[in-house]
Amino acid sequence: MKRLALAAAAALMTGTIALAPTLEAQGAPQAPGAQDPARVAAGTYTLDPLHTLVDWQVSHFGFNDYIGLFGNISGTMTLDPANINASKFDIAIPIADVTVASTALKSHLLRPGKDGGAPDFFGAEPGMTTFTSTSVTRTGQTTANVSGMLTINGKSAPVTLAAEFVGAGTNPYNKKATVGFHARAVIDRTQWGINYGVPFVGKDVTLTISAAFEKQ
Repeated sequence: MKRLALAAAAALMTGTIALAPTLEAQGAPQAPGAQDPARVAAGTYTLDPLHTLVDWQVSHFGFNDYIGLFGNISGTMTLDPANINASKFDIAIPIADVTVASTALKSHLLRPGKDGGAPDFFGAEPGMTTFTSTSVTRTGQTTANVSGMLTINGKSAPVTLAAEFVGAGTNPYNKKATVGFHARAVIDRTQWGINYGVPFVGKDVTLTISAAFEKQ
């Protein structure tokens, strides 16, 4: 028995006994989305609110960046891969759903202004922040600049997002055709009257967006 075991071990080491098929040999599972523009179908899409997020970062006293997150985002996209420049986006972000690590900071972000004055940040009833595109300009095979008007606290100012197509395919759970993007922009919050703490808290806010749209 001992000799048989030693022989089997030697055979394994020299490759004379075939090992069980590996995942690679069988064909590893592939993610349903791929960065292939040919997969994108023209039409109207709505945001997947469960998998769309806006991350914001702002300098805190020049020491480090503080990071927060917006979710439960809604919106639509009209897209024709044959005519990217005609694409349109309408996005709405519920400010009251902001997520931060500090409960004290969230209370401050949503605190009404003193004596009926303007709030330091968003106020107790901030409603929706909206973005409506005004133009889309292709900048590469999978990239584009999306310009539009961003409205915060009732004030509107222009913003341009640097967007990148990440992937398209069929969601295996709900069977919907899905298109995903990443986007980034840096905005000056004082353009929307959010001046609290400047310059100790930075006026420039970096927005990083991860968005998934589902075809209707």
